[in-house]
Amino acid sequence: MFNKKKPNVEKIRNLKKIFLKEKDIPETSILSIAELSCHEPNCPPIETIITERKIDGKIRNWRIGKPINDILEIDIVQLSNSHNHSH
Repeated sequence: MFNKKKPNVEKIRNLKKIFLKEKDIPETSILSIAELSCHEPNCPPIETIITERKIDGKIRNWRIGKPINDILEIDIVQLSNSHNHSH
């Protein structure tokens, strides 16, 4: 329990870079990456939520069912572009 690894800052910076390139996100958007614990059934124990906040107020979210430190470029490439969840 005390040994929980914090997401690596360099890893987050790198993921943002890959994400901006892969998802063609404009520089005017704000991109945030957060790791969440999930306690609901059929949900991975830790998932990563990537959120794009556009300059016009629109928000897009993508979910990857693993911790930030485990995400690979292929995980981002395989995400669809149509995740417009808002919750």
